Amino acid sequence: MAGNSFGHLFRLTTFGESHGKAIGGVIDGCPAGINLDLESIQNELNRRKPGQSAIVTQRKEPDTVEFYSGIFDGKTTGTPIGFAIHNTNQKSKDYSHIKDSYRPSHADYVYDKKYGFRDYRGGGRSSARETASRVVAGAIAKQLLQGVHINAFVSQVGKMKLEKPYQELDFDQIESNAVRCPDQATASKMEDYIKAIKKEGDTIGGVITCVAQNVPIGLGEPVFDKLHAELGKAMLSINAVKGFEYGSGFKGVQMKGSAHNDQFNEDGTTKTNLSGGVQGGISNGMDIYFNVAFKPVATVLQAYETIDNKGNKVQTQGKGRHDPCVVPRAVPIVEAMTALVLADFQLLARTNKK
Repeated sequence: MAGNSFGHLFRLTTFGESHGKAIGGVIDGCPAGINLDLESIQNELNRRKPGQSAIVTQRKEPDTVEFYSGIFDGKTTGTPIGFAIHNTNQKSKDYSHIKDSYRPSHADYVYDKKYGFRDYRGGGRSSARETASRVVAGAIAKQLLQGVHINAFVSQVGKMKLEKPYQELDFDQIESNAVRCPDQATASKMEDYIKAIKKEGDTIGGVITCVAQNVPIGLGEPVFDKLHAELGKAMLSINAVKGFEYGSGFKGVQMKGSAHNDQFNEDGTTKTNLSGGVQGGISNGMDIYFNVAFKPVATVLQAYETIDNKGNKVQTQGKGRHDPCVVPRAVPIVEAMTALVLADFQLLARTNKK
């Protein structure tokens, strides 16, 4: 299986399955001498871990990260950083009923056809549990990106939208509620809605908005390695993501060029920021902001018809512990992938200057 690594210079390779002994990763290219706040790294994992509220999966995992290399006396050594997160609360029997059948809109069918074999326990390698390793690496990348501030939050659940622009929000309020929406009134409505969907045995999708501030000018390359293209790749690599738009996004098609152009101030900043902080594939120093669309979780706790590995139609029902809406737990994952992209381009920029 190829495609287990992400990044050019700051590079993460992950391993493990949802119901294996552990998941983890190896980070290559992290410079030596960075003071790491290990407690902060664990806190990022705690934001993603299951069982943290009534609106997420009730799988109970401590998600404690253990580092095995690349760190000495609290500092990075410049060598590969190896780490693992041990799985402690697997319930593989919850998936025995799908051993020989395929769940709709999961990776089951294509895995079986591509590899001739699959780990049916919780989706195996295709499980979103793999993203815990990304959060660890992203937390380290955040500490490399001194002065850059990355904040993601839930801006939509189903048709329920947060109407305020991000400039009017208090990012300190993101962690004040289970939904991770920085507007308390909207968050309360979203939480009630998710609970109602869960009670039906169904799921719902949503949107996460991410804002990266104080990003230096010059990150990104002008042709194939555009900054926004790498951010798009990073977001689309996250489980359940169906869409990515940055800056004005799809709304920009309704505007005339004269209205869409970001006019310059004398200091090089722009009066508007419809470009989303990226011009010509390169960061321009303005806020980078984008939206990430997540589909409804494919596992619904309802009866449904599917096919088995012989092509026969069979009746089955979703079982186990699943998120009725993935976006609250995906917020730290979006931040982590953003940090990985920016850290990688920052190191690339240093190399180009030499």
